[in-house]
Amino acid sequence: MEETLKQNPANCLKVVLFGPESTGKTTLSRQLARYYNSVWVPEYAREYLQNKWNNTRTTCEPKDLIPIAIGQIALENELANKTDTVLICDTDLLETKVYSETYYSGICDPILEKYALENTYDLYFLTYIDTPWEADDLRDKPKEREEMFKVFEKALKKNNRPYFLLKGNKDERLKLAIKHIDNLMKDKI
Repeated sequence: MEETLKQNPANCLKVVLFGPESTGKTTLSRQLARYYNSVWVPEYAREYLQNKWNNTRTTCEPKDLIPIAIGQIALENELANKTDTVLICDTDLLETKVYSETYYSGICDPILEKYALENTYDLYFLTYIDTPWEADDLRDKPKEREEMFKVFEKALKKNNRPYFLLKGNKDERLKLAIKHIDNLMKDKI
């Protein structure tokens, strides 16, 4: 099972959109992939948990986290082969770890934790909570946005992940993200 949580080597920069639910990560992921004529890795948990909800009307349980993590890395590894510039990731295993610890009394499967910490990315964008809340079948913490934001930021700092905070409307966030990715691309040349 451990091999299914490991990143494959890739010939591209990897950028992660990171933060609480309903903060514009998916919208920005799509915009960035389009801008760079590249690909984006959707959040596998959304599809997995929506299917679960549609079929059983139950929400995420600890037993779902490893299959979610395996699906996320499988998508990332597959799509990383389709670009040699920048891969935009709508999430990563560190985000899954944060949710696990937040929802399940500080507990995270040791294998998930291992790969959440070992897998690497070139840059994170921490999305702020200044976007309107959009309810759906899976989102459940509209009144805890500030608390959740602090948990996500703490995880980035604790694990020494390179990140920039994104605030503002969609256009402002996109411009700032492009600026930081362009700078990173220049540094890598």
